Amino acid sequence: MPDHVIEIENVTKVYHMGDVEVQALRGVSCFVERGEFVAITGPSGSGKSTLMNIIGCLDQPSAGTYRLDGIEVGSLDDDELAEIRNHKIGFVFQSFNLLARVPAWKQVSLPLVYNGSDDRRARAVAALEAVGLGERVGHRPSELSGGQQQRVAIARALVTHPAILLADEPTGNLDSKSGKEVMGIIKRLNAEEGLTVVLVTHDVNVAAQASRIIRIFDGLAYDYDPTAIRPVAQPLAPEGVPA
Repeated sequence: MPDHVIEIENVTKVYHMGDVEVQALRGVSCFVERGEFVAITGPSGSGKSTLMNIIGCLDQPSAGTYRLDGIEVGSLDDDELAEIRNHKIGFVFQSFNLLARVPAWKQVSLPLVYNGSDDRRARAVAALEAVGLGERVGHRPSELSGGQQQRVAIARALVTHPAILLADEPTGNLDSKSGKEVMGIIKRLNAEEGLTVVLVTHDVNVAAQASRIIRIFDGLAYDYDPTAIRPVAQPLAPEGVPA
């Protein structure tokens, strides 16, 4: 059996807005194997962001099951979810989310504060070296380029040795050169270190660099390749599902 680090089975998500019921996910089933690099893509309003929030334990499904690294997430309380986020998931966001006056190594060490590590600086410096910023450990965000700031964010995501790296539009605020550098780092971490990567993006060129693409459309998930749309544990994709 494949080693699935993410297992999602028949997940639905319903939001209630007054008397209106909005079904963001309509029975999504998909998986990510350990060491895989998967891109999740889809148009605005497709349910892509909702699925990302569920994978990141920032939200919980209305129904269905989600297992992360063998743990049934739906049964966890808020404190347990926070623990999962801190230990199992490394987050990288489009906007970097760095503190303005804090040097790079302290930015990277912040997740270690919550798990009581006593070697925070050494681990933070090692993570920065892994993304090519060994000479920038004392630099603040204002002293770094956009691409370097995103590399600090990647180092911060890596420092807890997570089960998955969850990247939300990681090149969205970068110029093309910096975007290529960041994607090169992500691809190297996946290929050489076996890091499981789930990347959410609107950019088809970014998505194409993953080993597999999951397309979200109308609250359902489909495996996508250039020649066909194949369902992921669901009925045949309907006519008109766009690439």
